[in-house]
Amino acid sequence: MPTILTHAAPALTLGLALGSKAVPPRLLVVGTALAMAPDLDSIGFFMGVPYESLWGHRGLSHSLAAAGLAGVLGLILAPALKAGRGAAALLLWWAVASHIVLDAATTGGLGPAALWPLEDGRHFLPWRPIRVAPMHPAAMLSGRGLAVMLSELKWVWLPCLSASFLLFMLRRPPAGRKNRFPR
Repeated sequence: MPTILTHAAPALTLGLALGSKAVPPRLLVVGTALAMAPDLDSIGFFMGVPYESLWGHRGLSHSLAAAGLAGVLGLILAPALKAGRGAAALLLWWAVASHIVLDAATTGGLGPAALWPLEDGRHFLPWRPIRVAPMHPAAMLSGRGLAVMLSELKWVWLPCLSASFLLFMLRRPPAGRKNRFPR
């Protein structure tokens, strides 16, 4: 898996790119938290849940069904998040769906159960450039941890920051012209 904070990058990208009117701060905070939430299943390692179990790490919490539930949660919570229903559903769906994609692009572990409940298999993307992060936090202070952070910088953070900047610039009108996209 990428490190927990890196899972927040795609949700932050969408929120920053679209601006606070489309993605209010409350929605961005919840989206960022939901982007990291599927990895709560890693607690199963300490509770004896087999890794390959649907209740284990990268199991059903890493499925498109879980992403769909996050989208439904967005529809329900939109008023409390001070957001439009569509924006809330999209951002919360994206938060979990992007987690699945990032895990499927890593170099180790089992792939996510992305297609559950349609099937129980674990899947990786054909192209897997992101180094898998060690499960033990102290290992992040090793040479391997540094390699993981550099991999995430290259394959996740820099593309996300670039996309944010590009989308932000598209929202800004040239001098003397009307804005094509709302802020």
